[in-house]
Amino acid sequence: MRRLSKRNSEEADVDVTSFINLVIVLVPVLLMGMVLSRITVLDLKLPDIAAGPAQQQEEPPAQLELIVRTDYFDLNYPAGITLKRIEKTADGKYDYAKLTLYLQEIKRQLADKGIEKRDIYLLSEKAIDYQTLVQVMDTVRSYRTTVITSVVNAELFPEVSLGDAPPPGEQTQAINPGVSP
Repeated sequence: MRRLSKRNSEEADVDVTSFINLVIVLVPVLLMGMVLSRITVLDLKLPDIAAGPAQQQEEPPAQLELIVRTDYFDLNYPAGITLKRIEKTADGKYDYAKLTLYLQEIKRQLADKGIEKRDIYLLSEKAIDYQTLVQVMDTVRSYRTTVITSVVNAELFPEVSLGDAPPPGEQTQAINPGVSP
């Protein structure tokens, strides 16, 4: 009996050095991975397939459209009536700065008339690449401005709907007398 009691009373040594080394290596790697993988979610509004008869009888509100072509942007308000065409810059890139300024002016003029507009229809040709669409969506949703001493994102048209652009010949090339920025 004495032998059994001696065996149970001995404590075993546990070597955790290798586990601590593993933790020391894994924690920084996992933290760096969390910083590098950021996911941004865009909230897109898809058109309703089953529009009720009550919705069809009402006059639809005027739609603000941005048509992205391979050579230029077309801003339409209401749908089909071109307000402004913004050509590419001399180096062949889209002019997002002009687009932002013009959208700010449209937002201000609509607000002066008492129209609260938060949605925009983004219509693109099939040849437009994905990165360009993402940049255009970021441009129409908000712009950077300075308030007091800090730089903030001000809202333009955060509700973005996507669609295919009509062929270039089907647009009306008239100026809307209601909004003339």
